[in-house]
Amino acid sequence: MPAPENRFKQALAAGQMQYGCWAGFADTYPTEVLATAGFDWLVIDGEHAPNDIRSIMVQLQVLEGKEHSHPVVRLPMGEAWLIKQALDIGAQTLLIPMVESADQARDLVRAMRYPPEGIRGSGAALARASRFAAIPDYIRTANDQMCLLVQVETMKGMDALDAILAVEGVDGVFIGPSDLAADMGHLGDSTQKDVRMAIKDALGRIQASDKAAGILALDHDTASDYRNWGAQFLAVGIDVVLLARAARDLASRWKQS
Repeated sequence: MPAPENRFKQALAAGQMQYGCWAGFADTYPTEVLATAGFDWLVIDGEHAPNDIRSIMVQLQVLEGKEHSHPVVRLPMGEAWLIKQALDIGAQTLLIPMVESADQARDLVRAMRYPPEGIRGSGAALARASRFAAIPDYIRTANDQMCLLVQVETMKGMDALDAILAVEGVDGVFIGPSDLAADMGHLGDSTQKDVRMAIKDALGRIQASDKAAGILALDHDTASDYRNWGAQFLAVGIDVVLLARAARDLASRWKQS
């Protein structure tokens, strides 16, 4: 029996549009609620949300078997030891922030794969990913189901974009608007014209390659622009922000009535 198929990876390779949402509460209950919405993918965020390897694991467990809502685990950094842990608890798709060179991207590819293609440790017998050795062919088949999404979100990364796009084993490139804006001198403001033009150029270059282009936007018009510019896996919300906005709007409506 082989490793489970990564349908999100297959959808990206087939050019299918994938809409997603951020899961930032670091808890199973809201993540399971999100899974009822029908998003194609959900980001379990370990960079800016208070997740650790155990909280990521239990969210993977509640998402297992869902028709939609493929879990994309964003790690805080691309360290090989942390990648190994994330894959062993069952993640198949990783989103790695602050990738700025082709060499860095190649190292990430190798960290996600068993030898001879990579350096992933082969102790899968005690790993959830192999269903605790119930998948006898896991080690021999897992490499093909790994999906690597790298975040390009600095000017250095943008300068290296074409080289990153040439790295075999990278499935998608995600542009980080907020950090890119900050690096361009517009802290917290990705609406500036030069930032938008940089994003448009990057999404177009990614779309023209054999990789999928990804990005996040929290308002409809910006998300529509990004989609028109070439985004294929598009995050259109953050659960924490959705709750905060709804709660504040509700409180304001009643206090002003």
